[in-house]
Amino acid sequence: MKLPVYLINLDGSDERLQEASAQLEAAGIGFQRVPAFDGRKLRIEEFPDYDAKGARSYMGRPLRGGEIGCYLSHLECACRFLESDAPVCLVLEDDMKLQEGFAGGVETVIDWFARSGEDWDIVNIGANRHKIYSPMFGFDAGGRHYELTHAHYFPMTTTGLIWSRTGADAFLREHHRIFAPVDNYMRHWQTRRNRGWAVWPALVTTTGVDSVITPATGPRRQVGDRHPLYGLIKQRRLMLDKLIAWYHKRRRAARKPS
Repeated sequence: MKLPVYLINLDGSDERLQEASAQLEAAGIGFQRVPAFDGRKLRIEEFPDYDAKGARSYMGRPLRGGEIGCYLSHLECACRFLESDAPVCLVLEDDMKLQEGFAGGVETVIDWFARSGEDWDIVNIGANRHKIYSPMFGFDAGGRHYELTHAHYFPMTTTGLIWSRTGADAFLREHHRIFAPVDNYMRHWQTRRNRGWAVWPALVTTTGVDSVITPATGPRRQVGDRHPLYGLIKQRRLMLDKLIAWYHKRRRAARKPS
């Protein structure tokens, strides 16, 4: 696979690194390890990019240090990519589980964009749910059928992402303050830009082990940290993104075939 591959891995997570390395080696994929930013022990006020007021307004709650650290880790991958001369890159998180035919599937997607002339920023290849999209291209990999879709409602999770230089550059340029976890931000950002794509079903899933950076278990955020209107804020966020996504889907459907 002739593209930069960045694997986000927290210092000390040696077992995860070994498992991910073994999968990538078996698939014939070289990679560069990117040390994850460990924000678990920092107070949120110690992050200069963190927008506490924005998080409360958009998410209805404060962010955890681990969520901010995950966001910063993806920013670092985008920076490294843009320092290279490669046209595309692949970013993976270390809890990944590659599907059979992964490498061939990624190459097929990249080749299709090179031929199609379609505009794109990013492809989510690890989505666990997929809604409001336009199927664009079907292909087979590892004995399974996949669809490359124009993902108007950009899927959550950042387990596996393919970046274009245009997309990575826009991600860095348009980043000012962190007001949401990186997957929430990606949905917010790409639902509005309408340059996000996805492969469905996912070419890479997760091992199911809790994230080390943003664990699902352990001490939990206190309900009192939430905005009094947390439920309404969440529903407003979801509804607005879906309305924008449906608008873009209708516009896509109205295009005349070339």
